[in-house]
Amino acid sequence: MTVEKIDGVVLTQMILAGANHLTNNAKKIDALNVFPVPDGDTGTNMNLSMTSGANEVKRLNSDHASDVANAFSKGLLMGARGNSGVILSQIFRGFAKGMEKKQSLTAEDLAQAIESGVSTAYKAVMKPVEGTILTVAKDAGIEAISVSKNEKDVVVLMEKVLSAAKASLQRTPELLPVLKEVGVVDSGGQGLVTIYEGFLAALKGEELPQEVVSETEMKEMVNAEHHKAQEFMDTSQIEFGYCTEFMVRFEEDKLKETPYNEEEFRNELSELGDSLLVVSDDEIVKVHVHSEVPGTCINLGHRYGSLIKIKVDNMREQHSAIVGEPAERKSTVKKEYGIVTVAMGNGIKALLESLGASYVIAGGQTMNPSTQDITDAIKKVNAKNVLVLPNNKNIRMAADQAAELAEENVAVVPTTTIPQGISAMLSFHPDADLETNQKAMDEARKQVKTGQVTYAVRDTTIEGITIENGHFMGIVDGKIKVTDREKKDTVKQLMKEMISEDDEILTIIYGEDVASEEVDELVQYLEENYDELEIEVHNGEQPIYSYIFSVE
Repeated sequence: MTVEKIDGVVLTQMILAGANHLTNNAKKIDALNVFPVPDGDTGTNMNLSMTSGANEVKRLNSDHASDVANAFSKGLLMGARGNSGVILSQIFRGFAKGMEKKQSLTAEDLAQAIESGVSTAYKAVMKPVEGTILTVAKDAGIEAISVSKNEKDVVVLMEKVLSAAKASLQRTPELLPVLKEVGVVDSGGQGLVTIYEGFLAALKGEELPQEVVSETEMKEMVNAEHHKAQEFMDTSQIEFGYCTEFMVRFEEDKLKETPYNEEEFRNELSELGDSLLVVSDDEIVKVHVHSEVPGTCINLGHRYGSLIKIKVDNMREQHSAIVGEPAERKSTVKKEYGIVTVAMGNGIKALLESLGASYVIAGGQTMNPSTQDITDAIKKVNAKNVLVLPNNKNIRMAADQAAELAEENVAVVPTTTIPQGISAMLSFHPDADLETNQKAMDEARKQVKTGQVTYAVRDTTIEGITIENGHFMGIVDGKIKVTDREKKDTVKQLMKEMISEDDEILTIIYGEDVASEEVDELVQYLEENYDELEIEVHNGEQPIYSYIFSVE
């Protein structure tokens, strides 16, 4: 039976089948992830990206093909992770553009949409590399256009597209030497083929077979392939060590001061690293880049609006872990700058690292690191110039002593809270000298208000406030302002103390004792009562403080 048109219902089935098939094969695709440095896991990243797009389609429930494609594209963009995920989002962004306003698709329409996806993806990549997902998409697109000139059956077209994609995938080792050395095909290309297999199965009404592989076998496969690939390079050969991803939601006030131009923004970022992808629509811009200065990259994006997602991975550490090389031996060449800071909680640690911290010492309230701890950290960052951010008033003296003892050029930025540390790091500039950076970061820390919610360990009276053991306290910049038996009431009173009409951004960092449902309830309350505020939420996983708030 010939299928000459597909509507939004069928396209939805194709997308969901592609997403499901990718989920079932994500770990096998991870095992192929060899190019060019440990930059996350391709199968996992593509799967999470694809799932985000599929979830948007599930919520839509439309028979209009263009509406389905647009929802899929939007979901992919918002959920795109890693280089492969961002490229995938662009392939289907172009796919959606190629069928704009079409309620149903002929074979020719589908071919044009596939080809449009290729064009959009190539434009998004600063320096396209052949032998990757881009090549597989391109060869499939060429076949689609060629076949559609004489073929009206959408199923036949998709069969030919899949066949061309598979053939292109098998050629990737001839185009990319590292694939040939290791003996694998490109992981991103395999991911796209897997999605297209799902598309075709849905069109035919078929179920795709699932190969059962044990967890142990899969783990061995992934580890073996990673070792084979990564042993071709030494950790010190990684020029740009931080895989940096972030997303910015545009804000009108900021755009008036700094108008957004995608090409100019892409060119600015290209000076700071490689593996660059910049994609945007009317609401957001998403960036993926490998750089030595992730904080600087993030700051460039912050000019256009609010940061809504940040992720930074240290690829040198990843590579060292894969090949079993001690991280301390990764390089004998000193980098220009290093930043040492202090924090408690894995979430806060990750947040600081995402902003460019070279080393985060575990510590803070009740667990102050010693002068020796800070001195050791200064040595480990292996930099000519080091900035130390203590993030706690009780650590300031130890930081000063460590700076005096260090052989490197060290400056202390006297941050006393985590929000101050975050604000200071956002003002760091790699091209400025140490003194200029210290002054700019010190000034930046003063511009933020810090709120904290914790519990009292004994009865006391401070500055006229009677506090009972076990009750919660709300603290603003080191001073206890409110207390209450209930945590949520303490938070609400604290917000009244902290937030003024001039404030624009509230950042919430919640601790290990706070459930996600509690956070959702708090955010709903804040949105209803402080609708002018931009609210950002991070899981800090910190002890002692249920909440840490930053107001700017």
